[in-house]
Amino acid sequence: MAELRALVGVKRVIDYAVKIRVKPDKSGVVTDGVKHSMNPFCEIAVEEAVRLKEKKLLKEVIAVSCGPKQCQETLRTALAMGADRGIHVEVPEGEVEKLGPLQVSRVLAALAQKEKVGLVLLGKQAIDDDCNQTGQMTAAMLDWPQGTFASKLSLEGDKLTVEREIDGGLETVRLKLPAVVTADLRLNEPRYATLPNIMKAKKKKIEMMKPADLGVDTSSRVAVLSVEDPPQRTAGLKVESVEDLVAKLKEAGHV
Repeated sequence: MAELRALVGVKRVIDYAVKIRVKPDKSGVVTDGVKHSMNPFCEIAVEEAVRLKEKKLLKEVIAVSCGPKQCQETLRTALAMGADRGIHVEVPEGEVEKLGPLQVSRVLAALAQKEKVGLVLLGKQAIDDDCNQTGQMTAAMLDWPQGTFASKLSLEGDKLTVEREIDGGLETVRLKLPAVVTADLRLNEPRYATLPNIMKAKKKKIEMMKPADLGVDTSSRVAVLSVEDPPQRTAGLKVESVEDLVAKLKEAGHV
């Protein structure tokens, strides 16, 4: 079996089928008593990692989730799908709003180095914030090559071929491991976790740690200090020729 190990990020989000309601004070959306599940793009990333392991191309699949204690259920779903281990980087419920893509990227990069993985697999984005930044930031922090929006993935030795859809058709890139890959919708169709696997996953121990254990500070988040009104757009000049335009610009003192 290959010695390559993969780290897969799984995010707990409001279930895609739930109708989102905004809080009365407009401070966010209602999350209490609302069904949560694994981010659909993260499910695709887990499925791809498990398939690579079934092909004997990976030795171990490690699922990681960053957030409150409820994230453990999301991790157990990943374990039931076929992940070997689960790591929960716990962030108190009151501090979750400070947890942006930058902070999560720092956690993932630190874990990738700690676990000595050769592949980081993530969903291309989360359906709650649609940021589409975590994979790219993680690759930058690790200084690893990246393949984003993967619709097809193949692994041979230490070479990874990533195919993705672009406006002009398909684009294929070859990466040398270690690397970061983000999964698009067409990469695969995730399997349903079977009841026996769900029961087994409930018995598996999830490793607990805090961001500080990885040397990561999540207490602050990059914030916008001030926002100014955009400049007002004025109507353009109506001219009949280039000469007229130059003359009017000179008249206005722009030339």
